[in-house]
Amino acid sequence: MRLRITHDTCYRYAPAVRAALHLAYLTPPHTRRQRRLDARLDIQPTPTTLTHTLDIYGNPRSFFEIAGAHDELRVRASSLIDTQAPDLADSVITWEQVRDGFVYHAGAAWHPAAEFIYPSVHVHPGAPFADYAQPSFTPGRPLLDAARELMRRVHQDFEYASASTDIATPATTVMAQRRGVCQDFAHVMLACLRSLGLPARYVSGYLLTEPPLGQPRLVGSDASHAWVSVFLPDLAARARGHGWYDLDPTNARDGWSTPGEDFVRLAVGRDYADISPLRGVVQGSGEHRLSVGVTVEPCDAPMLPDLSA
Repeated sequence: MRLRITHDTCYRYAPAVRAALHLAYLTPPHTRRQRRLDARLDIQPTPTTLTHTLDIYGNPRSFFEIAGAHDELRVRASSLIDTQAPDLADSVITWEQVRDGFVYHAGAAWHPAAEFIYPSVHVHPGAPFADYAQPSFTPGRPLLDAARELMRRVHQDFEYASASTDIATPATTVMAQRRGVCQDFAHVMLACLRSLGLPARYVSGYLLTEPPLGQPRLVGSDASHAWVSVFLPDLAARARGHGWYDLDPTNARDGWSTPGEDFVRLAVGRDYADISPLRGVVQGSGEHRLSVGVTVEPCDAPMLPDLSA
């Protein structure tokens, strides 16, 4: 499937800011199941400097500086991506084997997946999450089967409610009220898996959402998405290290490297704080207003114009 993605972000400041530094995670990477054909970042006002690098997890990121005063910042990230349906995963390793394999031992070789076991800014493993996960993780059960069931339980037990939370809402609050958005469900599921000593990472990206039959696609009606990957060592051994298996509790979708060809991965990290789409520091200003719009559509749709057009 070929998808065109347009991600618009606009900050309005009152009074104007004097200068700003920003970090953006808005460029999809090349992966096993997606190929980036084109990507551009249009920024107004024009940055004084703009650089592109990879972070520690291999995510493309962009740094930019605006040295002059401005009362509005507009960023449009446009991408053209070819996606493929995921392969079928065949993993039989038990969750206890994975847990025990990542227990620290002096002198043991370090594994990159190990850092996704520990607490992070938005994910704090603990008893409430372990208790919720435990019914799915019965003795001797394959990790893949248990994680799939946990995903389905979160999908069934938690209500998707827009504007019911914000980035500061703790996962413990989401667990207690059983409602939130995709970012919250990902953080809850990560906390559940890590509470059992299992490596799991946060994935940000996009999902092609179909409009109701007979209705046109609404530009800007989509949103950035979030889901979870769990590490399967036996899958990694057969796939040259590609052992991360994706689980989307918001939609109860799963797959090896993506839940489907209608998904586009943007970045991976320990949680949202590692890979928020756009963040930075500004000098001056008292208030700001933020608006975000995301459009994911088949590539036969025309490319939206540049911000400068």
